[in-house]
Amino acid sequence: MMLNDTLWRDNADAILPDLIELRRAIHREPELGLQNPKTLAKIKDALAGLPLEFREGPSTTGLLAVLKGPSNGRTVLLRGDMDALPLHEDTGLDFSSETAGAMHACGHDTHVAMLVGAAKMLCARKDELAGTVYFMFQPGEEGHHGARFMLDDGLIDPLPDAAFALHIMPNAPHGVFTGRAGPLLASSDILSIKVKGAGGHASMPHDATDPIPVACEIVSAIQSMVTRKISVFDPAVITIAKIEAGTTNNIIPETASMLGTIRTLSPKRRAMVAEELHRLIPAIAVAHGCSAEVHIEQGFPVTICDNHAVRFGQQVVEAQFGTDSWMSLDHPIMGAEDFAYVLEKVPGAMFFLGASHEGDDWRSCCGLHSNRMVLDERVMAKGAALHAALAERFLAEGFDGN
Repeated sequence: MMLNDTLWRDNADAILPDLIELRRAIHREPELGLQNPKTLAKIKDALAGLPLEFREGPSTTGLLAVLKGPSNGRTVLLRGDMDALPLHEDTGLDFSSETAGAMHACGHDTHVAMLVGAAKMLCARKDELAGTVYFMFQPGEEGHHGARFMLDDGLIDPLPDAAFALHIMPNAPHGVFTGRAGPLLASSDILSIKVKGAGGHASMPHDATDPIPVACEIVSAIQSMVTRKISVFDPAVITIAKIEAGTTNNIIPETASMLGTIRTLSPKRRAMVAEELHRLIPAIAVAHGCSAEVHIEQGFPVTICDNHAVRFGQQVVEAQFGTDSWMSLDHPIMGAEDFAYVLEKVPGAMFFLGASHEGDDWRSCCGLHSNRMVLDERVMAKGAALHAALAERFLAEGFDGN
């Protein structure tokens, strides 16, 4: 039987002080990468005494907490990521990071707190659940492929019938959920290029083969390739963010190195871009008497949200919080997210939750990955309530109410 639409909101409001306390404790001690033992300990302490089964694997400090209702029906996964960013915090908050060079500037501390809140609320209604809930506490989201490792470790076996994740947005309208069907976030690959020429005296370039102007030509050619060979309806973004060459003013170096990022919104476009770069870059180098090495390190795949899951999520948001609390995104966002690994295997969706302070101009707020990012912690009650409502309703009805 479905719970009334105010119950999850009321329960989440009641436990909000606990969620704030947990979020701040995690914020003070941020951890990077795949190993987040202090954060894991805080999660286990917060979940202590609840009717949950824990699964852990060898590759990460990730935790899958399993809640089984009285029925062997559907299974739904809810995910919260755990790790922080390598960044010095400059917010001035009373609970600022106490770990040098690390900060929760992407809101993962709130994601953990909201998921813990949902676990507590769903455990309290265990006997009314029509299936099983997986609570996925995942480290290593910031480029370390934590979701892939947890999948490879077999923690999410058998696979659930649906999967959902929430991500806060500090520069978005307060308390408003957003999402879209299809590509939500881009793939993210690392492009490394090394151009090799022949060094020499800077006053006699004709006696050397200077790799620097060749590197500059390669950058321009990449931009031309993007605008001339790639459809705007299946786009790509290629940014060369670092060029490194030389040691002083009067030496032509032997090599020039470049580092950049590739973002695409479909597997087909991702493969096409890689093929074009491997063709284009060495050819330009050879035309100038140089050689070039091209290496593309694949990062996260495209985050693709299932149509039924997004429509289902919108219905649950509107039932819980009203139609003003949902906004469909017109376009994808070119950031990347390793929840994509889960959505490659399981139908589901990720939604964003606006976390600007109520009444502030959200357009002027510091965004994700900013050293000054702050948010309104009160939105965590809405996030926890939505997690719980998504799980409870999906287990009872599935995507289509059947």
